[in-house]
Amino acid sequence: MKRRAFLTAGAAGAMAAVASPALAQSTPEIRWRLTSSFPKSLDTIYGTAETFARYVREATGGKFEIQTFSAGEIIPGLQALDAVSNGSIEMAHTPTYFYTGKDMTLGLGTGIPFGLNSRLQHSWWHFGGGEAIVNEAMKPFGVYSIPCGNSGTQMGGFFRKEIKSVEDLKGLKFRIGGLGGAVLAKLGVVPQQIAPGDVYPALERGTIDAAEFVGPYDDEKLGLGKVAPYYYYPGWWEGGAMLHLCINAAKWNELTPQYQAIVRQACEAANNWMLAKYDAVNPPALARLVNSGVHLRPFPLDTIDAAQKAATAFYAEVSAKNPLFKKGYDSMLAFRKEGYTWWQAGEYAYDSYMIRMTRG
Repeated sequence: MKRRAFLTAGAAGAMAAVASPALAQSTPEIRWRLTSSFPKSLDTIYGTAETFARYVREATGGKFEIQTFSAGEIIPGLQALDAVSNGSIEMAHTPTYFYTGKDMTLGLGTGIPFGLNSRLQHSWWHFGGGEAIVNEAMKPFGVYSIPCGNSGTQMGGFFRKEIKSVEDLKGLKFRIGGLGGAVLAKLGVVPQQIAPGDVYPALERGTIDAAEFVGPYDDEKLGLGKVAPYYYYPGWWEGGAMLHLCINAAKWNELTPQYQAIVRQACEAANNWMLAKYDAVNPPALARLVNSGVHLRPFPLDTIDAAQKAATAFYAEVSAKNPLFKKGYDSMLAFRKEGYTWWQAGEYAYDSYMIRMTRG
C-alpha cells in the first residue's frame, strides 16, 4: 500500500510539474495601452473602452492589463488609428469611419448614410461578410479590428437656424464625421471634421453653424443645445454606428489563442454594454433637453429624400474607383434588403404598434 501510494503521489507530482509550466505559458503577464478617440466626460463611449479593459483584466485574473487613455492624453482623437498602425500604442477604441481618407471601405465598418441599423450592422459584420471586407481594408495599415460598441441610431444634430427645406443646407458649415459629410457636401453643406472635445467651442464661436455628435445623452453633456437651439432627427448618416477595437496586427498575432478569445468575447460584452447603456440614458436626456428649451424637429422629408439620392450617387462614384468598397457596399445592400423583409414583419411592425399604443 505504501509503495502504491508513493507511485500515485509520484505520478501526480510529475503531472503537476508538466501542467504548471504549460499553464503559466498560456497566461503570460501582458501590459498594453489603449487610446480612445473620445474624452472622459463622455462616460458611455469612453466608458466602453474602460469596460472592455475591465472584462479582460477580470477574465485573466489581472495578467492581461490594458491601461486606457482618453483622446489627447497621449494620442489626438483623430490620430488613434495612425498610432496603432505605427506601433506607438497597441490598440485604439475608435470609429473606423474617422479614417475614410485612407480607404472609403473603412466607412462601412462604422456604418454609412442610409445603411444598416445597429442590429443589422452587427449581424452583417458577423454573418454577412463585413468582418472580412473591413479587415481587408485594414491590412495595409497593419491593423486588425473587432466591433466594440454601437451607439444605435443617432440624432441629426444641433443647428443655429431652422432647416425648412433642402435649400437651407447650402453653405452650412456642419461638424459631421464619416461619409455623411461627403454626402451632405453634394447638397451644398461645408462639412467639418472636428474632434469631440472641440465641437462646443467651434459652435459657440460661430466657426460652424451646426454640429452632430451622437444622441441626447452625449449631446447634453457637450452642452450643444445652449448655443444651437434646433435639434433635428433622425441622423440618417448613422443608423447604427459601430465602434471598433483597432489592434496592431503584429501585437495581435503575438497573443496566445486564449488571450485572443478573451479579447473577442470582452469586445462582444462591451458592445452589448454600450448599446444597452444608451438605450437607458437617452430617453431621460432627450426629455431634459426639450424641457430646457431645445426645439426638437424632424428633418423635412425633401431634405432626407435629397440626401438619399445624393448618397446613392456618391456610392456609385466611390464604387467605380474602389473595388473593395464596391464589394462591401454591394454586400451591405443585399444584406439590408433581405434583413428588412423580415424586419418589416417583425421588429418594425411590433414597435410601430407599441409606440402608437403607448402614446394613446
